[in-house]
Amino acid sequence: MSSRHWLVLSLLSAILLATVLTSATIGPVSIDLPTVAKAATNAVGVPVGLALESEHTGLFGVEFSLPVPSAEYRYPFAFDVPETSETIVRQIRLPRIVLGAVVGFALAAAGTVMQGFFRNPLADPSIIGVSSGAAVGAVAAIVFTVALPLPVMAFAGALLAAFGVYAIATQNGETPVATLLLAGVAVQTFLGAVISYMLVQSGESLREAVFWLMGHLHNSTWAEVEATLPVAVLAVGVLYAYAHDLNVLLMGEADAHALGIEVERTKRILLALASVVTAAAVAVTGVIGFVGLVVPHVMRLLVGPDHRILLPTSALAGASFLVAADTLARSGAVEVPVGIVTAAIGAPFFLYLLRRREVHTV
Repeated sequence: MSSRHWLVLSLLSAILLATVLTSATIGPVSIDLPTVAKAATNAVGVPVGLALESEHTGLFGVEFSLPVPSAEYRYPFAFDVPETSETIVRQIRLPRIVLGAVVGFALAAAGTVMQGFFRNPLADPSIIGVSSGAAVGAVAAIVFTVALPLPVMAFAGALLAAFGVYAIATQNGETPVATLLLAGVAVQTFLGAVISYMLVQSGESLREAVFWLMGHLHNSTWAEVEATLPVAVLAVGVLYAYAHDLNVLLMGEADAHALGIEVERTKRILLALASVVTAAAVAVTGVIGFVGLVVPHVMRLLVGPDHRILLPTSALAGASFLVAADTLARSGAVEVPVGIVTAAIGAPFFLYLLRRREVHTV
């Protein structure tokens, strides 16, 4: 990357840090920025070990235990911060803000890859049914009180939908992009019908199910951050390793094959990783739209179409965007789901780009 690209990455990283710290000052109890900075620094932990804990659960009346990894941390900083402020920042605001940053990072990165993969400016992380599959799993967990945790059901539903679409679209070892897109649309429509049926049958759990479908960061915990962050970072890291191959695929599959790219293998890896990172995000927050659609467009206008710079800049910008949107969502007299805010901001802005003729083919 050029020095200009490093400058853009540094600037976006600084914007993300400023957005996180500023967001943590806002709430029913106002906390000044220096106190937030100290409390946030105190929350920085260094992992020193990993332990397995047994978590009891059940499925279809069968009780069993699952080994759940639990990290042990050492906290090297101990700035003097009032106890109340420390608790508010570390236990209430920071988990929500950091989870929002991780989810925005994941969705924007996945949207960038999907738009390049399909060579379609309207592609987003949910285009092959990942979000619909997650919604089916989550609503089923809410309506039918399945013993498995809701995020586990949502994650499983997302992956089943994504790989089901891939299996439907694949014939004789090849997966045409157009067929994959059409299969995704068909599966999304079917899963939408399933979700509607379950909502009709939901009874008193309707409110909870609808709230999840709107996308939210309410009551986020550090455990959700610990579950989502490694998946997002590892998957996006591997996707970045394939950024050059994705650039070549934009020229067309025949040209990519002539240039030595293993087209079908690369497509499988890109699709699988983008699906996994999207599933990890929506499993803990619900369906949050427009982050993976609009952010890559904006960054493509600023840094160009090269995925070696577009992917990391979009991921950082997506993190800042979702943190800012959630701050707005919880700043009013009544908190609203962040999915409403991202849609309210993203849709008009996308239409503005469309009117300016700045939404082009990828």
